[in-house]
Amino acid sequence: MSKSPITSSLSESDKAAVGAVLQATLVDLIDLSLVAKQAHWNVVGKNFRSVHLQLDELVTTARTYTDEVAERAAALGISPNGKARTVAEGSGVPGFPDGWLKEDDVVGAVVTALAKLVERLRARIDETDKSDLVTQDLLIEVTRNLEQAHWMWQAQQA
Repeated sequence: MSKSPITSSLSESDKAAVGAVLQATLVDLIDLSLVAKQAHWNVVGKNFRSVHLQLDELVTTARTYTDEVAERAAALGISPNGKARTVAEGSGVPGFPDGWLKEDDVVGAVVTALAKLVERLRARIDETDKSDLVTQDLLIEVTRNLEQAHWMWQAQQA
């Protein structure tokens, strides 16, 4: 289906700009949830249990906002694309090592991933300043929660 069955209150140019921001955010959040689950399954070490559980909290946060971002796009008549190939080709989440990882290495990798996502989200907040304040509000909420998670993960490195 080429024409969207959902209308939008945005101009075509704003819709295109907001669509790109939402799609990029969707891909990053899907990949974050996958990386966090991969880490959840492979973390080992003396603080295994707390890191294991904290990773599930991160997965839940990423999945919650994945759905909210996708539904925001759909509400604007933008078809969200969360297919594996799209995620693999477009994610800005740093790569994550294979195999068993000590909890300190997992914590470091998560801190790096969250810092990168927050950086990318803050740029997207700026991009939506003129085109769609409702989407900007959602991006601010996502960023606020990921910054809080970033702080909590960093605290484990202190």
